[in-house]
Amino acid sequence: MRADRLVAALLLMQARGRVTASELADELEVSVATARRDLEALSAAGIPVYPQPGRGGGWSLLGGARTDLSGLTAAEAQALFLLAGPAAATAPEVRSALRKLVRALPGTFRADAEAAAEAVVVDPVRWGERERERPPLVELLQTATVRRVKVRLVYTGRSRERTDRLVDPWGLIDKDDVWYLLAGTEGGQRTFRVDRIAEAVVTDLPAERPADFELSQAWQRVVDEVERQRSLVSATVLIEARYLPVLRTRFGRHCDVLDTLDDGRARARLTAPTPLMIAQDLAGWGTQIEVVESEEVRAELARIGAELTARYAKPATRSK
Repeated sequence: MRADRLVAALLLMQARGRVTASELADELEVSVATARRDLEALSAAGIPVYPQPGRGGGWSLLGGARTDLSGLTAAEAQALFLLAGPAAATAPEVRSALRKLVRALPGTFRADAEAAAEAVVVDPVRWGERERERPPLVELLQTATVRRVKVRLVYTGRSRERTDRLVDPWGLIDKDDVWYLLAGTEGGQRTFRVDRIAEAVVTDLPAERPADFELSQAWQRVVDEVERQRSLVSATVLIEARYLPVLRTRFGRHCDVLDTLDDGRARARLTAPTPLMIAQDLAGWGTQIEVVESEEVRAELARIGAELTARYAKPATRSK
């Protein structure tokens, strides 16, 4: 896991003073290219890691070896923990390493470092179409989360109506390149898609946060509720096995492959909140997909087909 390697690379430089990408690759059992990317990631995050070219060169931590991390500035410590923190939610060894690193930091840095480590969760499972670019507001919201200050948002809801909200940022989630903000509001915990935030202003007002709040657990509860809502209706379909990757891309975790038949087709179970939502996704497949179970979905497909026929079918011409 990358967070392990980033922390290990930093500690290795502190112990040796200077390492080459090749030496780091041998120590971490990765390729030289991967080791070089890890070193560049540390440097890009603002941690004082610099390459020294030429014979006897390598990568070193500015200021020399420091085994207690006391040489890191507050901003550098936050940068390191923002890099390593997301993996701690799923990897106990990373969580243990971060706890040890926190104890090695100067006392004045610990609170911000812990907040940075808990500011982001990475959830790789898709919920629909993939968004490739990281929203520019992520860094600003991360800063507010670490500083524990309120943020004023202009948010565009599903109805396209914009509302002004003053929220307590509790953490950010990267769900396969789609970012979400978990925040406290007057109505309780809310989840905001970052790409729907039109404006965000960090205030100086202190943010409130439950004492027992843990971002990964809070996000799991959100996921469980969304999955429950998205799995209210199911349909069993038959499709040529070669098209399964496309179907999975469209439905994500809501496509469960049941088995493969002798004729080269696969049987899959699809779930969604309503029969119409399944039918709308399947209508474009035409006869390439056969719905074998769920009369509700079959009825919706028939209705969609009838509507399309009524609108687009050419009237029959009479022969003379």
